[in-house]
Amino acid sequence: MGVGRLNSNGVTPMKLKDVQIKAIKPLPQAKKYFDGGGLFLLVTPNGGKWWRFKYRFHGKERLLSLGVYPGVSLKDAREKKDELKKLLDRGIDPGEHRKVEAETEKSLVENSFEKIAVEWLAKESSSICAGHLKVVKGRLEKYVFPYVGNRQPAEILPKDLLSISNRIIERGAVETAHRVLGACGQIFRFAVITGRAESDPTRDLRGALPQVKRTHFPALTDPANVSNLLKDLYGYEGSEITRAALKLAPLFFVRPGELRSAKWSDIDLCKAQWSYMATKTSTPHIVPLSRQAVEILKDLQLLTGSGPYVFPSARTNTRPMSDNTINAAMRRLGIEKDVMTGHGFRAMARTMLEEVLKFPAHLIEHQLAHTVKDPLGRAYNRTTHIEERARMMQAWADYLDELRNDNK
Repeated sequence: MGVGRLNSNGVTPMKLKDVQIKAIKPLPQAKKYFDGGGLFLLVTPNGGKWWRFKYRFHGKERLLSLGVYPGVSLKDAREKKDELKKLLDRGIDPGEHRKVEAETEKSLVENSFEKIAVEWLAKESSSICAGHLKVVKGRLEKYVFPYVGNRQPAEILPKDLLSISNRIIERGAVETAHRVLGACGQIFRFAVITGRAESDPTRDLRGALPQVKRTHFPALTDPANVSNLLKDLYGYEGSEITRAALKLAPLFFVRPGELRSAKWSDIDLCKAQWSYMATKTSTPHIVPLSRQAVEILKDLQLLTGSGPYVFPSARTNTRPMSDNTINAAMRRLGIEKDVMTGHGFRAMARTMLEEVLKFPAHLIEHQLAHTVKDPLGRAYNRTTHIEERARMMQAWADYLDELRNDNK
């Protein structure tokens, strides 16, 4: 009896063979070719050959698709049928089981680290410059996604993130390693908030990445001593937030209370300006942001951008860091208070901008938020000489970089 000839019960009395399936020609109407055990091949008028599995569950007839021949071979179809029959033997509906598997797979994809990271990037797009967002995304795509992108947050351990960091460090990019780890921490915290992770494994890596650690220096207006000071500040191994404040303090040379109370709402990274009310004079003041300052702030925004303060308290992001945080950090670095304090950066900048970089005194005084009057005795407003001040702040940042990178 040939393939497709049915007995009185409508069932092919012999199992299908691969060579016979290949020879089947389509008919004007769809036709079923049974292989036994509920498995059959449905051949459509357009020549399609579809595997189907027919079964009964709780008295109801059900039908499942097992794929298309020859993509799914006869052997594959039989193996799939056998697996489905095992489910039936255990009292499980294969159709419902398939739905659960599909939903689970969809959930795994939607809750992968890469998927969560993409969601986080989209959320941050309203508060982070497009250019910086592109840089962060590029770093994740280059350094992180190839290794842990398809994994669930709970499956990613501190050692996995340390391995990623070490690969970056081996390239000599220690700062990039810190930035990538910081971005990962933000993503994990976003996953926690959205109910897709229990904790942030980057917290266990605090202090794990290498830092440049130096100690002694005496004064703070001599270039050689300032060089050592900056190297020490950049080598701080405590909180990333405090470390950022130590980096920004000499760049901004604002009053310590103004620095620690800085708010994200006052900072425009795209425009590269920080606008706030000077505490001593109660007048509006603008700090032009150098490229270096913008880069530090962009990285810091990944850590603290969800709250109001740039430098939040260690206990809550609803309050700024304490007034002693920066001074305590310098003491921890071995910088005694008779050598340098948070307020000392103002004196350092005032002296070196005029004596070394030769900027005019009135421009420096204006940037220090001191009351400066024009030739007619009127106080300058906050935007006066803003372009010259921006050039001065960039020149100052570049000069500090030169000093910090001096290997003498």
